Amino acid sequence: MKAIATIIFIIFFGITAQAQNNTQEVQVETIEMTIATTTETKNEVKTETTTEVARLYKFKNSKVKKALSFTTKRNKAKMA
Repeated sequence: MKAIATIIFIIFFGITAQAQNNTQEVQVETIEMTIATTTETKNEVKTETTTEVARLYKFKNSKVKKALSFTTKRNKAKMA
């Protein structure tokens, strides 16, 4: 009985919400804008000569292996 009353209640409020006619047409002012196009296009290519130094490690992926092998305080065995 409660389910039927709830369904009727929902349908009643749905119908009353759709029955309202409060649509208003809003007038919008339009503005015309022109597109400025340039006939000249400039392509600038910058060539920089910088010397960068790369580090060379003795063991491959040494930072990665060190980061993956970390241990926390809870990983240590406790004395009983």
